[in-house]
Amino acid sequence: MEGVTLTTFALIRHGQTDWNAQRRLQGSTDIPLNDVGRGQARDAVAVLSGYEWDAIVSSPLSRAAETADLIAAGLGLTVNRRVPELTERRFGPAEGLQAGPELDALRTPNGFRDAESEDEAASRGLAALESLAAEFRGRRLLVVAHGTLLRVSLSRAIGRTLRSIDNAVLNLAHHRPAVGWQLEYYNGEPVMAAAQS
Repeated sequence: MEGVTLTTFALIRHGQTDWNAQRRLQGSTDIPLNDVGRGQARDAVAVLSGYEWDAIVSSPLSRAAETADLIAAGLGLTVNRRVPELTERRFGPAEGLQAGPELDALRTPNGFRDAESEDEAASRGLAALESLAAEFRGRRLLVVAHGTLLRVSLSRAIGRTLRSIDNAVLNLAHHRPAVGWQLEYYNGEPVMAAAQS
């Protein structure tokens, strides 16, 4: 029976920041939400209120923490805790840069010089999600984190490369201990048909 226990995750990227709007690489730099991002977090409540949530956790970075707090307030819940392993992928000296020669000079085959590799971020992110799946087994968990971390973790979990994640939209995934991960919604759109074709 262990394999049929279903744990459901809403995986939400934080709302917009000024660096998102300027297309700057944020990584682990702690950039706060802007007013657009706060509005996106409040707007996410309408979609998320269609489900019952047992717990809410987030990255400790302020943009994810505030998004989680705003969503929790809108749902009449409280955030259970901040999970350091859900912090965004560390991009090292590339953080704060926009596309261009300065950023290109820092590129390496695995990402950027002195940065966490995509593989390392995927391992860390997926381990954090697996740990949450074990802790909240059979329940419904809302996780607010970061675009790159969620994208690379989910890509590894389902064995398929996913495109970038939009701010504050629904990504719904299910975990079964003996089966693994199944993605139902990505960027607010159903993915079951595409995954099976």
